[in-house]
Amino acid sequence: MTGPQVLVLWDIDNTLISARGFGGLMYGHAFHRAFGRPLEGPVDLGGRTERDVIEEVLRRHDIETTEHRVLSAALSTSFEDRRAELPDHGEVLPGALRALEHFADDPRVHQAVLTANLASVARIKLEEFGLAHLVDWDVSAFGDDHLDRAELVTVARERARHIRPFADDEIVIIGDTPHDVHAATKAGVRLVAVATGRSSRQDLHQAGAQIVIDDLSDLELLIRSVLAT
Repeated sequence: MTGPQVLVLWDIDNTLISARGFGGLMYGHAFHRAFGRPLEGPVDLGGRTERDVIEEVLRRHDIETTEHRVLSAALSTSFEDRRAELPDHGEVLPGALRALEHFADDPRVHQAVLTANLASVARIKLEEFGLAHLVDWDVSAFGDDHLDRAELVTVARERARHIRPFADDEIVIIGDTPHDVHAATKAGVRLVAVATGRSSRQDLHQAGAQIVIDDLSDLELLIRSVLAT
């Protein structure tokens, strides 16, 4: 076989980085920017696609979901305006940089992002934490590509076709929530779950994850899990 053996699709929030509530803060700014009134109540992000979250927020405020592009644009602008604050709110999670650097240099692996974030927001986050140069953005899939996270796998697979067609067992999602587990299960691809977010090892196993690791610190374990060796 020529070319990479595995397409690795990374989640961002609480898998590669922690932003400690910065997303919720930006929702408040974006909602006021878009509609001139305060956001009521908390926003539960939790691994759902941004499109899904935005539509729920709009319904909760009796705004037509057709306005999702207005709030998406405001959210993107809010992140851009305040991107420099991101590093003060969070950190790169243990082992994430080393893992990304290793896979970027491993000819067996092609790595990209599969995230609930808007494409613009995903790029801002990884740029501000110094990780953006390590993933293929042209192959990545984002929360504004589809409402259903599982469908993002199809998006990424199609975007990777110019590299080569990847079979189901040659695609690996790395993520930290039951939403990542359900997306991998529905799409029929492999998953390495990491217990670095709000979900415990037990939560992830109960959601259906077969492989759960504590974090990305054990690079050899991660490599074995991704390459199924």
